[in-house]
Amino acid sequence: MPIYEYRCDVCGHELEAIQKFSDPTLKDCPACGKRALKKLVSAAGFQLKGTGWYVTDFKDNDKKKAKAASESKSDSDKPAKKEKKASGDTGSSD
Repeated sequence: MPIYEYRCDVCGHELEAIQKFSDPTLKDCPACGKRALKKLVSAAGFQLKGTGWYVTDFKDNDKKKAKAASESKSDSDKPAKKEKKASGDTGSSD
């Protein structure tokens, strides 16, 4: 059930109410008793979870991509292997 926020136009009292979608809008202020409550528009306080939603579909993929990127970066940071010299080459110049 969603949580709705209300504010009284007369006294300014604010409250939250857990209501079903089908419940009627509250009108009576519990602080002053006047019929002056107005429903406020506020940010949603819920998160969609389960298959098919953004949170579960892409959250793990981002971690996998970041891990793969860090692994490829660490591979490129390693010093290049030195080539072995031929057994006949002494490395001195004449």
